[in-house]
This record gives sequence, C-alpha cells and structure tokens, in this order.
Amino acid sequence: MPALFRKILQTGLVTEPLGPAEAEIVQLVAQVDRQAQRLLGRALAIREVDAGSCNGCEIEITGLTGPVYDSERFGIQFVASPRHADLLLVTGPVTRNMEVPLRKTYEATPDPKLVVAVGDCAQTCGVFRGSYAVIGSVDKVIPVDVFVPGCPPEPADILRGILAALDRVSAQRA
Repeated sequence: MPALFRKILQTGLVTEPLGPAEAEIVQLVAQVDRQAQRLLGRALAIREVDAGSCNGCEIEITGLTGPVYDSERFGIQFVASPRHADLLLVTGPVTRNMEVPLRKTYEATPDPKLVVAVGDCAQTCGVFRGSYAVIGSVDKVIPVDVFVPGCPPEPADILRGILAALDRVSAQRA
C-alpha cells in the first residue's frame, strides 16, 4: 500500500485541462440547468424511451452522464417513471410493439409535456423506413416539440435540443 501512495504522489495530476469544445459543453449544460430552474424551479427530470432504435442514440444519451458532459452535476436527472419526468427523449422509429407503450408514457407524463425526438430515425425512420415492423416517425404517434437530427447525434446536439424545448415552453408562457 505505501508503494501505491508513493507512486500516486510521484505521478501527480495526469488529467488534461478542458479544451474550448469541452468548455462550450459545460456552458451548454449549465444553460439547460438555468432554464430548467427558471421554468420548473428545480432540476430537469428526463425519461428516455427507445421506440425501436438501433441503440446508437442511446449510447450518445448515456454519454450525457459520463465524465465529459457530467449532466447530473448540473441537475439533469434521468428518471425511471414518466410520472416524474419533465421531458421525454424518444429515440428510433416507432415500432408496432412500441406504439401503445409510447402513447401511455406520453399520457403519464405531467404537463407541460415536452418531447424531444433524438436521431434521424425518430424523424424519418432512417434505415428502418418501409419495414413491416415500423409504424412511422415519433410525431405520427405523439406530439414532438423538437427533432434532433443525426445518426447518431452528438451529446452536445441532444443538449441543444433539450434547451430548444425548454425555450419553447418559456416562449409559450410569455
């Protein structure tokens, strides 16, 4: 054990300082938190729904909770129940098996219902277009406030989509 501590002390800090891109991300996450605090008076609670995607968008959404974006530090929480959610993040085209669960999830979400559809498949069905298993895009099943394009979109783009949805609520209240 003493050898390990000696090695730690000799090595020192090995992390790199944030670059300009990472600094922009920190600003973006902080902006989402400020807007959520202003509109809701608390942290933003998000329920993610995979309506039939390839999971590429889910990997990028998971990146929001990683060390670079660290969205929980800024009050963005992912919740298990739509009853506790302020916003739905929906990925993928809506499959036949997910049409009813997506509708019920939307109905269980309290007002104001915010929906951000993430990825090209959520808007155009992407590579799944024409499949017998696909109903269509997310907006054919539930109302969508913001579409975030990309296959898959980067976490920063997802944050911009969340911010755009919050801005939309702010504009409606004004």
